[in-house]
Amino acid sequence: MLGTLNSTQLTTFRTSANHGEFLITAEVAPPKGGNPQHMVEMAATLKGRVHAVNITDGSRAVLRMSSLAASVILQQQGIEPICQMACRDRNRIGLQSDLMGAHALGIRNILALTGDPVKAGDHPDAKSVFDLESVRLLQLIGKLNNGLDSNDKPLTDGATDLFVGAAVDPQCRSWSGLQKRFERKLAAGAQFFQSQMITDFEILDKFMTQIAAGCNKPILAGIFLLKSAKNARFINKCVPGVEIPGHIIDRLEQAKNPLEEGMKIAAEQVQIAQQLCQGVHMMAVKREDLIVPILDMAGVKAVKI
Repeated sequence: MLGTLNSTQLTTFRTSANHGEFLITAEVAPPKGGNPQHMVEMAATLKGRVHAVNITDGSRAVLRMSSLAASVILQQQGIEPICQMACRDRNRIGLQSDLMGAHALGIRNILALTGDPVKAGDHPDAKSVFDLESVRLLQLIGKLNNGLDSNDKPLTDGATDLFVGAAVDPQCRSWSGLQKRFERKLAAGAQFFQSQMITDFEILDKFMTQIAAGCNKPILAGIFLLKSAKNARFINKCVPGVEIPGHIIDRLEQAKNPLEEGMKIAAEQVQIAQQLCQGVHMMAVKREDLIVPILDMAGVKAVKI
């Protein structure tokens, strides 16, 4: 019975990725509590304009609802999720259990992550697990898709069918380290890549031509909505590896309406990304309702379902 139900799972993102379409995803955080209404409302504004909605898994080590549960809630609303799965809080037994559960519930898109350190979040005294990291999680998912568990024992009740992606940071200061890790994730089975926030598109261009060229996997550039000069300075101070250029901060500082200027900047970045890679991953923390207006400014049309 469940297998019959699963045959109707949403597959827009996977199909579009395999057909080489320009992909649009957006990030939405699960609720901090038991009421998903706000999350559903924000995700609903994206319906028909993005291929899938990322649901974060304890991003920045801050407590929120299970990404798997939140993904199921969105799928019930007709919104295709990408369920983030981080290694920080679960060992390989727990990860495999959740991944098999995701498949059984019709969730097909997974973003495999190592996870942010506990000390960065709101429960700094919690114990980290990190039994695996993202590359080994990708390998584990590959085994599950081939009908084996992490010990190479058969899954007696059927293989999974998960479309798995990974994170990439083209602005990593170690170019050789970036290349090695990207190649390891490719070899481990990553089918798509979503980047961290991009602020230097010349470096993204260099990454696409020198490292990602010929990989034949979609790379989605991370586009972040900056709400003010203060917001940009905070990110420069507190987010490792991100350096928002001074000319962007000056634009926000001098604008009569900084939020509107931030939307214009994001739209311009979407247009640049369209010339460089196969997609964008939109991030507008607590203002997901502004993502569609940004896409409109960039001239991005509705997604074909």
